[in-house]
Amino acid sequence: MSDASGVKSASGLKFLEDRWDDVVASKLDEPELLRYRSNLLGSDLRITNFGGGNTSSKLVQADPITGEPVTVLWVKGSGGDLGSIKRTGFATLYMDRLLSLEKAYRGVDLEDAMVDLYPMCTFNNNPVAASIDTSLHGFLPFAHVDHLHPDWGIALAASANGKIKMEEFNKEFGHKLAWLPWQRPGFELGMMLRKIVEETPGCDGVVLGGHGLFTWGDTQRESYLNTITIIDQLGQFIERHGKTVGHVVFGGETVKTRDDRAAIALAIFPHLRGLVSRKQRWIGSFSDISQVLDFVNSAQAKELAHLGTSCPDHFIRTKIRPMYIPWDPAGDPKELKDLLEVALETYRAEYAQYYATHAVADSPALRDASPTVVLIPGVGMFTFGKNKTEARLTGEFYINAIGVMQGAGALGAGVVCNDIPQAGPAASADQFKMYQNYVALPASEAFRIEYWKLEEAKIRRQPAEKELSRRIALVVGGGSGIGREVALLAAERGAHVIVADRDTAGAQAVAAEVAGISGKETVSWVSIDIRDRKAIRAALDATLKQFGGLDILINTAALFPSSPDGIISDALWALTLEVNVTANYLLTDEASSIFAEQGIDGSIVLTSSANAVVAKRGSEAYDVSKAALSHLVRELAVSMSPRVRVNGISPATVVKGSTMFPRDRVIASLKKYNLPFVETDTDDGLRNVLAQFYAKRTLTHQPIDPKDCAAAIMFLAGPAARCTTGHLIPVDGGLVEAYLR
Repeated sequence: MSDASGVKSASGLKFLEDRWDDVVASKLDEPELLRYRSNLLGSDLRITNFGGGNTSSKLVQADPITGEPVTVLWVKGSGGDLGSIKRTGFATLYMDRLLSLEKAYRGVDLEDAMVDLYPMCTFNNNPVAASIDTSLHGFLPFAHVDHLHPDWGIALAASANGKIKMEEFNKEFGHKLAWLPWQRPGFELGMMLRKIVEETPGCDGVVLGGHGLFTWGDTQRESYLNTITIIDQLGQFIERHGKTVGHVVFGGETVKTRDDRAAIALAIFPHLRGLVSRKQRWIGSFSDISQVLDFVNSAQAKELAHLGTSCPDHFIRTKIRPMYIPWDPAGDPKELKDLLEVALETYRAEYAQYYATHAVADSPALRDASPTVVLIPGVGMFTFGKNKTEARLTGEFYINAIGVMQGAGALGAGVVCNDIPQAGPAASADQFKMYQNYVALPASEAFRIEYWKLEEAKIRRQPAEKELSRRIALVVGGGSGIGREVALLAAERGAHVIVADRDTAGAQAVAAEVAGISGKETVSWVSIDIRDRKAIRAALDATLKQFGGLDILINTAALFPSSPDGIISDALWALTLEVNVTANYLLTDEASSIFAEQGIDGSIVLTSSANAVVAKRGSEAYDVSKAALSHLVRELAVSMSPRVRVNGISPATVVKGSTMFPRDRVIASLKKYNLPFVETDTDDGLRNVLAQFYAKRTLTHQPIDPKDCAAAIMFLAGPAARCTTGHLIPVDGGLVEAYLR
């Protein structure tokens, strides 16, 4: 139907919504309308997954040299995401030059070489790299094109009866979708798309076998409406099939979900992370949403999981298949560790064989053979990535794959179909594997995409990883002072950070600062009281739940006892030793089990003091506690070797930003040392006077800044100090009294 202006409007949508705002759109030029359309499509994961699909527009613009009008293809650049893409994220190419590339085309075996010619077609010196899908958009004779990977669309594309069901869909909803067999994205597929459209009068979309969906329109608005309408109608079509009498999703439930699955997940997460991180570390994510549990608990889960995924966008992250653990949830969770180890050995062997079978002379080297998706009946799904975002997205992609398999099963309800309409010039029918109407991509084709030189080039274009990338740091005392600087520096160096502190407001504020450096998914905060094992365990569990493990443990929390009369009571003496010594032992003791479960290198850094070796009047409780802590560092280095390094720093007095220097203590110290000050000075002003006094007692005459301590801590925590353990670095400006004798 159309509105008063004659522009089509959405009607009959059951699942999706028309998010187009004419008021917003009326203010945008054509490139911005393409961006707007793309953002709307990418804002709903039912329409397309993160980073998946692409959009384009053929726009008439003035040539920057001749001033003459030319047609320019605007198409999503390589590696972009529709939901967040900006105007600057699109590649721009002269249409006439792009179409002329057909003259240089030497056949499908050499189609990758065509990508090297795309820069020669660039309009206006645009630096954005054109994606492999550029020709797919360029050869379609439509002004605006959407290529997306909705679960419903891929379900149809990955069904053994997909072509038959497409014709039924066309008849039911009045469409003229055309079917193309599987073909890897590239120049050949672009020409195949052009041909099928020419051969199908009235064609309003193309289903790419085993891949996805193409739709289009004469205007930006029309393209958007056509796309969401067809996707929604596919959803209606599949939902109706899913209600076929006798059809049970995935063959029905065969095992029950564990009520204690969250506790089981926490218990095995570090062990699992350690197993998959033997070659390189991974950050983890866990999901036990109903869609995941319905799948992993089902009769068909094992076979479908091993069959692998279909859409190329899926297995780029999920690998060719997940690792399914054949565990009976009625059993003892202690069985899982052995099952994981056996399953991983099998998975790696199969992956190595997959590589050996399909690799050619110029294939990229074998990548990490560990799975990125692990499925456990009764528990849920663990996923892994180089960072938290990638780990989460990997899970979302496999949930997409589950939706695809569920949809394909629904389309096959009550029907036995052995046809493989995905078969074509790229892969014959015998190369495809099918189960319950779901058709997986052949291993040979999966390999051609996973180890595609063009994908390898995309990987190499990504920024280099940082020193602490893939590492997880728990910073205790991170809500202020040295701990705050440690958290910020850890983030700058690529770590995922948990900020822990009794001061939850401070921890939350620092976590927000970290998010500003490295992104909101790289950080979390938690309350902790290091005198309480339960509180420590809760903080560690929060770390596991968030990221899957622990690589670096840092404690900067401490207590300097003081009283109005200068007398340290027995209770305050005991509290000082409890916080500065025993609590450090409790913290490291609780963390030791996580390090042991992971079985990969870890590091601990504790904060001692120059006072540990300098005897002074009036600070006996603090000095003795720090002396004990210094020796605890050495003891822990012995007991936690060889996997975990334990070190410490020994700073001189750090006044700036320290919670141990409230205003009353600063004033008391200023009076003690007969230092002139003004009572009305700010807290920072008074601290600066005291800090300068302490600095004059050192060789460098430099006040100790929390950043100085953080730099020493992060050196010890990181790989640059891989051969250092059981040592304490002085950060005291050159305090002669602290020289060891």
